[in-house]
Amino acid sequence: MRILLVEDNRDILANMADYLGMKGYTVDCAQDGLSGLHLAATEHYDLIVLDIMLPGIDGYTLCKRLREDARRDTPVIMLTARDQLDDRLQGFRSGADDYLLKPFALSELAARIEAVLRRAQGGGRRTLQVGDLIYDLDTLEVTREGRLLKLNPVGLKLLAVLMQKSPHVLRREILEEALWGDDCPDSDSLRSHVHQLRQVIDKPFAKPLLQTVHGVGYRLAEGRDGV
Repeated sequence: MRILLVEDNRDILANMADYLGMKGYTVDCAQDGLSGLHLAATEHYDLIVLDIMLPGIDGYTLCKRLREDARRDTPVIMLTARDQLDDRLQGFRSGADDYLLKPFALSELAARIEAVLRRAQGGGRRTLQVGDLIYDLDTLEVTREGRLLKLNPVGLKLLAVLMQKSPHVLRREILEEALWGDDCPDSDSLRSHVHQLRQVIDKPFAKPLLQTVHGVGYRLAEGRDGV
C-alpha cells in the first residue's frame, strides 16, 4: 500500500512517515500544497494524508482540484487543528473521506487509514507472508510456525520492506534509505539490524529465510542462502 503524506511540519511529517513505514506502508512525502498536488495527480496512491494549512495552496484547494481537475478518487484523510463544524464540513465538501484533529496519536491515524482503506477496497486483513513467516500489519504481530516473535521498531520496518519485495534482492543502499532516509547512523548499522532480525526470525527454526547476497544486499525468501 502506497500513501502520500502532505504536511509542512517536518517533525509531524517524519513521525508519521516512520510510523507508517513500520506498519508496512510505502510512504512518499511533500511539504507544500503544490508539490503534494503534483504527486497526487501524477502518481498512484492508495490513500493521501493531507494537512489543511499548507504553503502554496491549502488542503481544501488541493483536495478539490484533485477531485475535479485531475479526476482522482484516491481516499483522503485531512489533518488540522481547526475543530469547528464549518471547517470539517468544508473538508468533506472538498472531497475528504475522513478528518483527524491535531494533536493526534499515531495509532489513531493508522486506525483511520485502515478503516478508510477497508471502505474503499471492501475490507480484509492486511498481512505479509513469506513461507511460514507472517507479519500482521494491523496488529504489528510477527509469527513463524505459529510462534509469536518479538521485534523492535527498526526490525519491524526492515522486515516489512524485505517481505514486500520478496523474493527479490534489495541492495544495501535501498534498505538504508527505507530505514533512515538520508540520516543512516553508520556503515555497520544495517548489518547489525539484519543480524538482530536473523536471530529472531531464523535462528530458532530449521529453514532460514533471511539471505545474504554477497556484494549486493539481502532478500527474504525460501531457498538457499549466500547466492
